[in-house]
Amino acid sequence: MTWKHPFSPVTKKFKVQRSAAKVIATVFWDAKGVILSHILPKGQYINSAQYCSTLDRHRDVIRCKRPERKGVVLQHDNATPHSANLTQQRLQRYGWEILPHPTHNLDLAPSDFHLFGPLKRHLGGMALETEGDLVS
Repeated sequence: MTWKHPFSPVTKKFKVQRSAAKVIATVFWDAKGVILSHILPKGQYINSAQYCSTLDRHRDVIRCKRPERKGVVLQHDNATPHSANLTQQRLQRYGWEILPHPTHNLDLAPSDFHLFGPLKRHLGGMALETEGDLVS
């Protein structure tokens, strides 16, 4: 209970909306579009072992979707799963090149502009009931 002066304005009560559930998606893409995406099951979090498992599962798909490319080039940010020793060893074993993640500049951070912007516009205003709705 809050004590107020008798002439204080009435406090507005806002309608409570159900909060948005969060999902974690790993997206591999290039200039031609999305190569593959992986949505982590609810309740799981990305750590180095989980990220390496995703790389293992999708290694052949990543290489085969764009056969004209001679190799795989990844651009990671400095998140712990990306910079962990286990991940770095796995990427060296695969022989994949890693580009450093640049500072926040639209010309130098393509995911911020070419992936997240269109994804936000595509999903904006949608009310998804289940994770399956997101995948489909």
